[in-house]
Amino acid sequence: MTTWQEWQDAPWGRLRYAIAEVNLARHLDGLNDGPLRILDLAGGDGGDAMRLAARGHHVTIVDYAPAMLSAATERAAAGGLTELITCVQADVAALPADLATGQFDVVLCHNLLQYVDDVAGTLATALAPLKDGGLFSVMAINRHSAALNITVRQMDPAAALAALDTDQARTQMFNSALTLHTAEEIIPVLHGLDCQDVQHYGIRSFCDYITDDARKYDPAFYADLEQLELATTARPPYMHTARLFQLTARKRSS
Repeated sequence: MTTWQEWQDAPWGRLRYAIAEVNLARHLDGLNDGPLRILDLAGGDGGDAMRLAARGHHVTIVDYAPAMLSAATERAAAGGLTELITCVQADVAALPADLATGQFDVVLCHNLLQYVDDVAGTLATALAPLKDGGLFSVMAINRHSAALNITVRQMDPAAALAALDTDQARTQMFNSALTLHTAEEIIPVLHGLDCQDVQHYGIRSFCDYITDDARKYDPAFYADLEQLELATTARPPYMHTARLFQLTARKRSS
């Protein structure tokens, strides 16, 4: 948990959450007259949820790890957001029946796809709690970034060459195997699940390819970097090689 919290507080973690929040905010108007009901699947310790609750929305975090949910509860209390945050321990693949009834205005499925075998099935399960016309947000590690990241960060062109032809990787933080995807692969799946108005964003189009990590902690440098990232999150070609992709879509009305 400590390592994960340190990552969230680092410049690259802050950018991940800040850019995702801005991208979501582009699409929240008109979903409801009052506060939104948001479901954050595999929401961990509430990195996305706290920002949305701070805007006045009601957020339900679903996660399988009790330690993550405990941390989310503590964060909510510290931020005065307890009444706006609900934590539910469950497997995303087997949501409690009371959550899977189309009652949410927004559903987040962030950084989950790389851990599952059945992408289409996971997305279908994630969409079930969403109202018709509601907003769906998917985020995952971008496979297009893998070879570039290895070349720049590790200076290992041989390993980068190998990465071009595989979708397999590993996370050091959680010591887990990953399956990497691209936005171009996921967009047709969303269309097949009756999603429309799909928008493609890139998160950390530049940050991960700047090797001077120490400088990113400088407030002025970070502020300039954040502005650059925000300016290019939806601008081709930058979102195609960003470290993460984010897709937002509307659930088609019946």
